[in-house]
Amino acid sequence: MALTNTTITSWKLQEIVAHSSNVSSLVLGKASGRLLATGGEDCRVNIWAVSKPNCIMSLTGHTSPVECIQFNSSEERVVAGSQSGSLRLWDLEAAKILRTLMGHKASVCSLDFHPMGEYLASGSVDSNIKLWDVRRKGCVFRYKGHTQPVHCLAFSPDGKWLASASDDSTVKLWDLIAGKMITEFTSHTSAVNVVQFHPNEYLLASGSADRTVKLWDLEKFNMIGSSEGETGVVRSILFNPDGSCLYSGSENTLRVYGWEPDRCFDVVHVGWGKVSDLAISNNQMIAVSYSQNNVSWYVVDLSRVKKSGSVIQGLIQDKPIPTPTSALGTTLRRNYERPTTSCTGQEMKQSSEADRRSPEGERRSPSSEDEKEDKESSAEITNPEDYKEIFQPHSVISRTPPKRTEPFPAPLEHSFSESVLEKPGPAVKIVTPVIDRAGQLKGPITSSTPVQRVEPTVIAAVPRPVAVVTTSVTSPSRPVVTTTKPKPSTGIILSTRNEPIGLNAGDFLSHVRNAKAGAMGDEEALAQIRKGHDTMCVMLTSRYKNLDTVRSVWASGDVKTSLDSAVSMNDLSIVVDVLNILNLKPSLWKLDLCTSILPQIEDLLQSKYESYVQTGCISLKLIVKRFWPLISDTLAAPPSVGVDITREERHQKCKACYKQLKNLSNVVKNRAEQVGRHGSTFKELQLLMAPLDY
Repeated sequence: MALTNTTITSWKLQEIVAHSSNVSSLVLGKASGRLLATGGEDCRVNIWAVSKPNCIMSLTGHTSPVECIQFNSSEERVVAGSQSGSLRLWDLEAAKILRTLMGHKASVCSLDFHPMGEYLASGSVDSNIKLWDVRRKGCVFRYKGHTQPVHCLAFSPDGKWLASASDDSTVKLWDLIAGKMITEFTSHTSAVNVVQFHPNEYLLASGSADRTVKLWDLEKFNMIGSSEGETGVVRSILFNPDGSCLYSGSENTLRVYGWEPDRCFDVVHVGWGKVSDLAISNNQMIAVSYSQNNVSWYVVDLSRVKKSGSVIQGLIQDKPIPTPTSALGTTLRRNYERPTTSCTGQEMKQSSEADRRSPEGERRSPSSEDEKEDKESSAEITNPEDYKEIFQPHSVISRTPPKRTEPFPAPLEHSFSESVLEKPGPAVKIVTPVIDRAGQLKGPITSSTPVQRVEPTVIAAVPRPVAVVTTSVTSPSRPVVTTTKPKPSTGIILSTRNEPIGLNAGDFLSHVRNAKAGAMGDEEALAQIRKGHDTMCVMLTSRYKNLDTVRSVWASGDVKTSLDSAVSMNDLSIVVDVLNILNLKPSLWKLDLCTSILPQIEDLLQSKYESYVQTGCISLKLIVKRFWPLISDTLAAPPSVGVDITREERHQKCKACYKQLKNLSNVVKNRAEQVGRHGSTFKELQLLMAPLDY
């Protein structure tokens, strides 16, 4: 049996819990491919850095669920539309609300920024499209024509046109300067979900619930291509940055299309479910999807995806090759002329002055109600370090996020060159861990997405490894290897497992029993399954009561007392749950909390459960970064003159924290000798705690 290593094409990067309630919308920053904004039914907009587990910033102010979000081209601003019809615009670098725009009578379901930056368009469930001047807080024009909700808007690269896609199965093209519709495309047979302009040429692409992607010539205003190979609703489309091909995202599948003639270059099966948005960075496609309150990131290595050449047969019907084509395979046509200044915006502004006085146009001046709503909105920075790194430029020239970022390392995929025939008797299988280029454990070999889901109760920066399986059931249609993978020397129970701890699947199967005993009956099998069920129910009920007690204390606003009550229960699982909440919101941490939790962190770091170790590491890292300067300065300060009770109390707390941190330093030093991801985490902590030795 030969084993070979190959780099996989697509993988799941991470899964996070993005909101306290269901996620209702999200968008990736297209400039960097590294920023994500999510909107939820909790009325918040959260800003995330791709691959990092903690929210950078949480934007508040909406009083109804957030239905759509959009970044501007520089990713310095974000606008969000709500179910109530209001829009709110935030400046991410300044971490403040800029504008509150009111005007739609129904839910806002689509947004886009004008390339010049001073205008934005919004589409609503009421079928209206509005153009806003963000400097004047006013709607400068309203476009009517659709009969159903407008689900996608896109400005042309030169800023002169606006394309809209609607549930009425049409795509409309609007002239912003003339203030009227240019043309309407009606070839789709179901709701159109997404539209996008070609980055250079006069082409427009649209994706629909009719399972087709269509391309439209914007010089002749006719359809030049249509795919017929989609297996599901088309939810996202994206042109390659050089315009050579078009990517289409539908359920669990990425397709790569060419046109003139129509052809499908490649099909990549990705387990992303209902993909919501796509972006390209470092020759990698970043994709996001959401389900309930979870958001998942996926990566597709575009260097391993076919973007030209022969057609994949049977996926799309080729049409006769038309007029002479360019090197990229597309018909030579006019390119957009991008203005170097905001002249287009000025023309649009002048053109709209008369429109404001017409029945079609609207204009609102800022009101006291708007001012009040602006004050009620806020931008809460939940992760100061990542915020400073991403949104605060170090010079006038630099733009954020950084344009040059490293591509995400792909896990390795092991493949067997020959099969191993199934043998009778109890079967045990090898689960071979995948190690990435940084020497970190990524998980076992799988045929689709090798990285498993991150548990929602634990915040971790990287996907978790999968537990070693000691027994498994062989499949008649898929023979497996029969040997056992030894447990790690540390004896840690990994946080993501293929099978539950302490449950042997072989106990329920007839082939592990004595041949004379015959097959196990249904009742006997159920009795085996029910073993320990009552005990488990008692344990879970007890844990629920404890959590409810902590929650009731927490609701009163006393975080310290709720943490102390969790500690007094002598149940580390309760402490871990509370810490995971505190780790999400560092502003809740106080010196008082450190004195209570540091002894518990020592137990967590030495726990056999990987999830406990991870939570302990995150909490310890946060404490050292936030409180070590205060502790060291307080202990090094000369004695005060007279009686200062507050200072004396602080000195005692700092002294207790220092003693506990010294104990933890020894634990960290011993664990840093481990190999792999855990060892690297403890090495990082060891470096952070180095000043304790001086």
